[in-house]
Amino acid sequence: MNANRRNVLLAGGLGVLAATGARAQAAATKPGLPGGGTPLGKHQIVPLPFDPKKLRGLSERLLTSHHENNYGGALKSLNKVEEELARTTKESPGFLVSGLRERELQFTNSVILHEHYFANLGGSGKPGGGIERALAQGFGSFARFEELFRAAGMSLAGGSGWAVLAFNFQSGDLRIAWSGNHTQALSFGAPLLVLDMYEHAYHLDFGAAAAKYLEAFWGNVDWATVDRRYDRAVKAWAALRA
Repeated sequence: MNANRRNVLLAGGLGVLAATGARAQAAATKPGLPGGGTPLGKHQIVPLPFDPKKLRGLSERLLTSHHENNYGGALKSLNKVEEELARTTKESPGFLVSGLRERELQFTNSVILHEHYFANLGGSGKPGGGIERALAQGFGSFARFEELFRAAGMSLAGGSGWAVLAFNFQSGDLRIAWSGNHTQALSFGAPLLVLDMYEHAYHLDFGAAAAKYLEAFWGNVDWATVDRRYDRAVKAWAALRA
């Protein structure tokens, strides 16, 4: 099905959904996620964890635009999709439900990855702690990991996607994951270091010079945050195996 036809069907389905009446409205007001998570449609923007004026080689204009427009836009879209999903019933058309679920996954992953991306910026770019030792052990040396991670990022230059260092809960080791969009991810993994390679992450400062952006990104990585994520992942993996 082409994109135009799918959008027409989705729009038509939304019209059907709007007519489902009181039962649908009641469903939309139910509590949110199991376990006390954020109520559906109520996600709030997480502020930048650093002063955007102080990052080296990345401008305040770039960082604030990326945060407000791209991350913020994904979060607002996720809220809207969750509200629509909360109104679905067993009579809802299958194409409507599948379309909404597709968008839910896209926007959810975009929000998660953006929040991890911004949170692992604002540092000195100098690795340390358990994560540095684990990377040296897992990849032969930290320099070899850096080479492979940079190569994954540059393979997306001029396109879109993410490069992610992830903890693999299936095997208990560290993996570099390539993603051409928001819906590709290591199925049972925790993101530790996230690099946004969509052009919106660098075009305002660097145009098409993705390599210069990657150099600036690397010099601002907050490895203390990455190390904390690694420590939590190791503890979670141990608990899973207990």
